[in-house]
Amino acid sequence: MNDIEMREEYDFEDSIKNPYIPKLKKPITIRLDNETIVYFKKLAKDSGIPYQTLMNYFLTQCAKEHKKPEIIWK
Repeated sequence: MNDIEMREEYDFEDSIKNPYIPKLKKPITIRLDNETIVYFKKLAKDSGIPYQTLMNYFLTQCAKEHKKPEIIWK
């Protein structure tokens, strides 16, 4: 089976913090129009990038450039 034995104690005194923690993504629930999902899925298929990754990239780019949406209330 498994030849690795667990120690009773481990020494983490010299360990370092995970440098990628600030880059971790947070899962959320979001409601999107079907047309928006279809659009990004097509872009994803054309580019070879998963659609959720592509949407995140697009929103991140908008945030970095301080873009604001044009809001028209009907």
